Amino acid sequence: MSAIKINRLKMLFSTFLLLIFFSCKKENEKVNEKPNEITSINVSMVGGKLGYYKIINVSKDSIKLPQGISTKNIHKQRNSAITPETWKKLTSTIDPKTLGKIKSSESIQPIDGADESFQIKTSQKSYFYLNSYNDTIYYRQLQAFKDQVEKILPKEYQ
Repeated sequence: MSAIKINRLKMLFSTFLLLIFFSCKKENEKVNEKPNEITSINVSMVGGKLGYYKIINVSKDSIKLPQGISTKNIHKQRNSAITPETWKKLTSTIDPKTLGKIKSSESIQPIDGADESFQIKTSQKSYFYLNSYNDTIYYRQLQAFKDQVEKILPKEYQ
């Protein structure tokens, strides 16, 4: 066979493979039909001259509350279980559809302030907000969450 005929066969075969490749239909991909549910919420207030910190970690089955003052070596922690009803009540204040709209602000720790941060994890995405209390529209739901948590905490942890 001549070199020209071999090149034509290679080109014809390559074209044939490309046609087959591009003409194949993809199977219908299953769309993630799982609703965007909240899986955990962490709230922390950290800062100040004395190194104050208060962290609230809430998951579907528990609340963990470490808090203290770093400069005085004071640390206490409370762990407690929560019921599914309590979890629903706590998370009912937050609309997962609006989580992407909440705005953060700059840190105020450098000027001896305390920063408030929220980390909200959903089944689809994780969100982090720093000092979002300046967001007058969407912060209300985060404040409502904090208010609900304060209602179930003992006074020494509020």
